[in-house]
Amino acid sequence: MCGVIGIVSSSPVASDLVVGLSALQHRGQDAAGIVTWSDRFHLHKGAGRATRVFGDVDVQKELRGRIGIGHVRYATQGSADVLDAQPVAVNYPLALAMAHNGNVTNFTRLRTRLNREHHRLVETNNDVELILYTLAALLEREDLKRLGVPAVLAAVTALLDQVEGAYSVVAVVAGLGLLGFRDRHGIRPLVLGERRQGTGHSVALASESTVFDHLGFDVQREIAPGEAVLITLDGQVHSVAPPPGPSHFCAFEFIYFAREDAVMNGARVAAQRILAGRKLAERVREAGLEPDIVIDVPNSAYFAATGLAEALGLPYRRGLAQNPEFGRSFLHATQVERERAVRQKLNPIREVIAGKRVAVVDDSIVRGTTSRHIVRLLRDCGAKAVYMLSAAPPVRFPCVYGIDIATRGEILAAGLNTEQIREALGADAVVYQRLSDLQDLFGTTAGCYACFSGQYPTPIDRATLRLIEAERRSQRGN
Repeated sequence: MCGVIGIVSSSPVASDLVVGLSALQHRGQDAAGIVTWSDRFHLHKGAGRATRVFGDVDVQKELRGRIGIGHVRYATQGSADVLDAQPVAVNYPLALAMAHNGNVTNFTRLRTRLNREHHRLVETNNDVELILYTLAALLEREDLKRLGVPAVLAAVTALLDQVEGAYSVVAVVAGLGLLGFRDRHGIRPLVLGERRQGTGHSVALASESTVFDHLGFDVQREIAPGEAVLITLDGQVHSVAPPPGPSHFCAFEFIYFAREDAVMNGARVAAQRILAGRKLAERVREAGLEPDIVIDVPNSAYFAATGLAEALGLPYRRGLAQNPEFGRSFLHATQVERERAVRQKLNPIREVIAGKRVAVVDDSIVRGTTSRHIVRLLRDCGAKAVYMLSAAPPVRFPCVYGIDIATRGEILAAGLNTEQIREALGADAVVYQRLSDLQDLFGTTAGCYACFSGQYPTPIDRATLRLIEAERRSQRGN
């Protein structure tokens, strides 16, 4: 999972791009990068968070131009090295720069085709190169001296038939404008925004609507599944989309990844999480549990926890303090790093916990690293009982679309039933959301539940799963 932003403006865009990346920081903390275009591409990227990468950079001087794109990276395909950081730019056969959010699933076939048919060597393990070179190869067929909007949009339409998986893309087509598109299933988000200030005019694309709140943009709409948008240098928006079809938007965006203040598919993320907590309360009653208090695992489970507490008529308390210096432990690349982050990130408030039957609400339980550690912490603080409650159903299958759940061996529920999971975590009870309840709750706002059900919206066979798992293990050195 990553975050992307692109801006076309009547004034320099670098500062706005940095602010936008900071608003997307929760989507990736491995690396950050920006590329702008004036007379040529101006690129700066590095390891770590956006504030670190751009803290010592005079963005207005180094990143010149009135059009540019930015990216925050969370490595699920390719390494976490700066070599694999985005954006990526090429200057032949025309100047293109690109960043994306998601995963390409037919990467082996694409890499082979690009090498054999177009003599392009993919230098990194990053999927964005596959998309970038595929687009470049399609545009090579055109008269590049007279390249216009229709030809670029037609090339994207052809690309969507060749590139499988989940992806939302922003790209600079030098001399023409800002390009954005989503895969035909609409698995990953992309939003269009606009700002008018006096005589100034800016149009932007971003992964989440919260970016526009920070930048003073008005949200125009979400880019449709399979839609391609080209915003020309004068701010005109041109688009082409296939006939409406079923959307398979990622349910995990609502469960965990998106910021709670974002609006996705017309629904506020915070409101969806509250409803998920209320629905989970029904499962708690069925289990016959009688907690004294409800606490959350900061911060993504806050709204689910408050919804559950309200439904059960129980007090909600902040029982775990979070060290603000540490980001999302789920985003760390290795198990050792995740365990270290969890130990340093959370600290229980003893007076809230001691002597209580504590219902701990988490957004989901994937590897069990955080849950296991929290159970130990709460018992050490004198909790009378610890109930682990998941606002999501059991995660049992790998995600091949950009969430770092790529190998079944690291998924706690892949080979265990609920009682075995309870024993593994050391909890007094474990309660999960039902998949059918979550599907009823989200309705048409989400459509991909593959990590819970194993039903992938794109063609995924066992051989592809083995390739993705092997690629991920090799990156981790195991």
